[in-house]
Amino acid sequence: MEKVQGEMEIERWERSEELSDAEKKVIQDTWSRAYANCEDVGVSILIRFFVKFPSAKQYFSQFKHMEDPLEMERTPQLRKHARRVMGAINTVVENIDDSEKVSSVLALVGKAHALKHKVEPVYFKFFTGVMLEVIAEEYANDFTPEAQRAWTKLKSLIVTHVTAAYKEERPGRSGGKHSSSMTQPLPPTRNTTVHEEQFALHPNCAWENLICLIESDRSVSMWENLRGVL
Repeated sequence: MEKVQGEMEIERWERSEELSDAEKKVIQDTWSRAYANCEDVGVSILIRFFVKFPSAKQYFSQFKHMEDPLEMERTPQLRKHARRVMGAINTVVENIDDSEKVSSVLALVGKAHALKHKVEPVYFKFFTGVMLEVIAEEYANDFTPEAQRAWTKLKSLIVTHVTAAYKEERPGRSGGKHSSSMTQPLPPTRNTTVHEEQFALHPNCAWENLICLIESDRSVSMWENLRGVL
């Protein structure tokens, strides 16, 4: 079967950027410190993300009109989303030795943001860059050059796998896992985005299939970590 662009990009990444056992341990060690302060670190990451890339707020109705970082920081919605994001990253780090599970988790996140939330994929690159900045600053003593290299690889892994999910279901693709139920055209919306051109999918059908996949193929704990992000 012919490989789609997203699958080929993942294969290229795996050949050139595979994490060593030592790098995986460094990531898990540094992450354990950050995750011990899950909410505060998550809030710091999101606040900096929104300050550096204010256009990202368009996807968050609760605080998209807020300009003051302190006001955003006090909102329960932002703190809740911070916990969700940190939980999703934690799922990746916890399962870093299981490449198939990591790939599946990130694909689910990518499809959810493409089909349900309509988030432009470039924001994942922006977000993971900010995440590294904050962790490196907050845990400078632990963020050695070796840790920097390992986290840079993990950043590339996350971006590659998540954005590959945006490319897996293009118009005209045959033989896809959900191709038969995800081929209806998108209904017209006020804000036409690149996703409508890329997928030509009906979001409700795609979302139902995605939920079925999660519930049938993921553990309960993983689903609990991911459900707020998806």
